[in-house]
Amino acid sequence: MSIHDEVALDLERDAEVFRTPCGEGDLVWRRWGSGEPVVLCHGGSGSWMHWIKTIPALRLRYELWVPDLPGLGDSAMPPSPLTPATSAGILASGLRQLVAPDRRVHLVGFSFGAHIATLAAAELQDRLSDLTITGSAALGLPRVQLDFPKERSGMTAAERRNVHRGTLEMLMFADPARIEELAIDIQAANVAKARFRSREFAATDEIRTTLARVRVPLRAIWGERDVLARPDVEACFSVLRLHHPELVTRTIPGAGHWVMYEAADDYNAALAELLQLRCRPD
Repeated sequence: MSIHDEVALDLERDAEVFRTPCGEGDLVWRRWGSGEPVVLCHGGSGSWMHWIKTIPALRLRYELWVPDLPGLGDSAMPPSPLTPATSAGILASGLRQLVAPDRRVHLVGFSFGAHIATLAAAELQDRLSDLTITGSAALGLPRVQLDFPKERSGMTAAERRNVHRGTLEMLMFADPARIEELAIDIQAANVAKARFRSREFAATDEIRTTLARVRVPLRAIWGERDVLARPDVEACFSVLRLHHPELVTRTIPGAGHWVMYEAADDYNAALAELLQLRCRPD
């Protein structure tokens, strides 16, 4: 890992690494802590490091399973077709292999990871306690068109970092002043390893339609200023309630898309609260 932050290095060293089948290689899982199992699914062009500020807070109470999704981070590419459904099947199969069937799992997904987690939840059903999603697209709402800066040959190291900072400003953070050097390091490392292209699937309504088949309780946490929440966060919640009137929501004031990093304390508190809810839909 090309990141020199001590917290990140300590987390990497402390992780137990597990592997389950993924295409012609492995899906790489990292595990921390003990207690009820929680699976954290990162966003598009990401890795387990999207959760770098959540893991230290939750590992004291939960057994955290944090995969690199297919074709991202250290995990192999999935087989064809290269769709969210294929990746979700690989995730669900791996979860069945790693977590005993008598242990209910809290499944949590961020952005594209919420897309994968929702499809996996429809397959896993009674293996789960609940599903929590954060900052997802694929709700059938208006799509946000963003023209991200790109790295080009001949750029200096400083210019390349500015490209990654620009992406964080445009998509991931509401307040550019909150972008730390660690966030830029993570963005650069994640993009360098990203092979699965997820952006095209954001324009679908696959989460909305799949939720009709998900029988476990649904929770949602959004950043108030998430640029992908169009026309607004409440519109996202309204879509989620179509098939899940029991939905419990939390909105993090002033935070953007990568809310679990930008407003880590508030997000972690909200997630910890939702993980302790016990109600199930009728």
